[in-house]
Amino acid sequence: MPAAPPTRPGRGLRGATAVALTAAATLFVGLLGPAAAHADTPPSDSVTSDNVEHIANVPKPAAVSNTNSDLAFTGDHVIGGNYDGFVIYDISEPADPQIISEVVCPGGQGDVSVSGDLLYFAVDSPRATDECGAPAVPVTDPNGFEGVRIFDISDKANPQYVAAVRTDCGSHTLTLVPTEDGASDLIYVSSYAPSVNFPNCQPPHDKISIIEVPLDDPASAAVINEPVLFPDGGNHDQPGLLRPTEGCHDITVYPAKDLAAGACMGDGIIMDISDPVNPVVTEVVQDENFAFWHSATFTNDAKSVLFTDELGGGGAATCTEEIGPERGANAIYTLKEDGDGHSLEFASYFKIDRHQGTQQNCVAHNGSLIPVPGQNFFVQSWYQGGVSVIDFNNPKKPREIGYFDADSRIDPDMENGSTWSAYYYNGYVYSSDMRRGLDVLKITDPRLRPAERVVFDEFNPQTQPNYRPGR
Repeated sequence: MPAAPPTRPGRGLRGATAVALTAAATLFVGLLGPAAAHADTPPSDSVTSDNVEHIANVPKPAAVSNTNSDLAFTGDHVIGGNYDGFVIYDISEPADPQIISEVVCPGGQGDVSVSGDLLYFAVDSPRATDECGAPAVPVTDPNGFEGVRIFDISDKANPQYVAAVRTDCGSHTLTLVPTEDGASDLIYVSSYAPSVNFPNCQPPHDKISIIEVPLDDPASAAVINEPVLFPDGGNHDQPGLLRPTEGCHDITVYPAKDLAAGACMGDGIIMDISDPVNPVVTEVVQDENFAFWHSATFTNDAKSVLFTDELGGGGAATCTEEIGPERGANAIYTLKEDGDGHSLEFASYFKIDRHQGTQQNCVAHNGSLIPVPGQNFFVQSWYQGGVSVIDFNNPKKPREIGYFDADSRIDPDMENGSTWSAYYYNGYVYSSDMRRGLDVLKITDPRLRPAERVVFDEFNPQTQPNYRPGR
C-alpha cells in the first residue's frame, strides 16, 4: 500500500495516552491498489447527500498510523482496529471524539470484538511469538504465531495484554458468540488457506476454530472445537472465483435467532447455532456473479440476509460502468425455515451507482443495519466509493437514500478517503477510514429518526443484536 497522504490537524488528540506494548512495529503492506488521483468519470458534485452530515474526523495517531480496519463499540467508546494495533476513542461527545489510548501490537488485519472488559484482536500475519513485541517472521516459518490476542480494557487508558490463542491459518476475522449461562465467551475464528507454501495453513482448510474464553480466567482461553463446514470441499468450480472455498472470510451470528451467516469465499451459508459449540450448516448457495463472499448481515426479523462480494479483494476499481451493477455488489436473499433447515432465495443486487473512476478502489464492504424497528435500512462502506445509506425494505428493489464521499475529486479541501467499515451506533455513523482515521456522520433523514431511540451498551457488528425502541 502506498504511503497514506498527510493528515490535516484535527480534533480529538488532546490528552491521549500511547500504550506501547511492543518494541518494534513492522508496517504491513496491503493489497489496496494505488492511491486515488483523478477519476476518469467524476461522480456527483457534492461530498454528501443532503441528509448526511459529516460532523467529526480524528486523524490516525502517530503510534498506530498503519491501515485502519474494523470497529467495535462499548458504552461511550469505540475501538478501532489497525494493522499496527488498536486505538480506543471516547465518543461521549460524538462531534468531538477523544483518543484515550493507542496500543501498538502489530499482527495483520487487527479485527476486533469487545465483551465487557475484554477485547479480542485477530492476528493473521505470523509473528515470532505471541507477544506484542514479537517481530514478523516469514509465512514459511512453521513456528510463527497467528490466532487471537486477548486484552483487558477495564482501564481504557491503559489496556493490558492477557493471553493469546494459536489457531490454524491464524484469524483473519473473528466473531463473538455469547453463551447462555454468561460464564464464558465463544469466538468463531474465520480464516482461509492462502497457499500450499504456508506450513500452518494447508489446504483444504474447510473449518473454523472455536475458542472458549472463561470470563473469570481469560488467560486459560483455548480452542475447543474445529468444525468442518464443507465436508465435500466447498465450491471449487464457480466461474471467475478468486480462489476456491477453503475456509470462511467472515461469519455473522444472530444469537437471538440461533442463526449464523457465513461468507466463505465461494459459498454463502446459513448455520444453526442453537448448540454454538457445534454449528450445523443448514443452507449453502453460490452466485455466478460473486467473486469472493466477504460478509453478511441479517435483517432484524431474520427474513432476509444481505451478503457482500469483495470483487478484486478491495484493491480494484470495480464501481465503474464497465464492471456493471451485479459484480462487486451486495446480494439480498430472503431466508425461510423449512423442514430440512433453511432456504435462501435470491431477491436482488445492490451496488452504488455513483460510478467511480479507474483509480478508485471501490467495492462492497462492511456495514450494519440502521435499527429502525420494523424497517430495513443499511449503512455500508465502499472503500473509496464512500459510505452509502441503503433502503432495502423491498428486498427486490433496494436503493441508495444517502451517502458520504470523502474524495478530493469532489471537494479539493477534502482528503481522499477509503472507508473500511461504517456502522450505526446510538444515533451516529462511525466510519473507519483506512487513510483519514475515524469519521463521524449524522443522518438527518426523518425516515431513520426512530433508530435514535435504540440504544446499545455494547455493539459488535458481527454479533447482531435484536433491537426494539429504547434498547
